[in-house]
Parts: sequence; C-alpha cells; structure tokens
Amino acid sequence: MNTRATRNDGGALRTGRTPHVKGGPDVFPPLTRRRAASLFGDDSGAATAEYAITTMAAVAFAGLLVVIMRSSEVRGILTDLVRRALTVA
Repeated sequence: MNTRATRNDGGALRTGRTPHVKGGPDVFPPLTRRRAASLFGDDSGAATAEYAITTMAAVAFAGLLVVIMRSSEVRGILTDLVRRALTVA
C-alpha cells in the first residue's frame, strides 16, 4: 500500500490512502493547523477525568488492602509485630 505523504495547498498532510468509506480520499476536509486547534485544542474536562481515574484506582487499591488485611496470616503477623513493639525488653 502506497502511503507517501504529500502536502496540499492548505498546508494539510495527505497520506494518499483512501479511507474505507464510499467517496474516496476527499470525504473529510483537510486537517489544517487551524482546524486541528479547533478540534483538539479544548481540553476542558480532562482534569475531571484524571481525578475520576485516580479515585477509581485508589478505591481498587483500598479494596485489595482490605482483602489482604482480613486474612488470618496477615492479622497474626501484625499482632505479633505490635506485641514485640510494645514489649519492654
């Protein structure tokens, strides 16, 4: 498949590949700097999405810790650790 990149008059990069839609390569308008800035320049809501993902990861980690801490082995290890720490030698 030929994918040689060329520039058209508007400064947009054309790859020479035909999209998999009826109508050929001119179905979509060329992606110029101005059009790219209008399409991809607005990142409002990105911080909210990052907070949501971070919160979900923290909840998953907390759930994992709860499962680990409920096991009898871990409980015994922690109890022994606290007893040794509080015992005056």
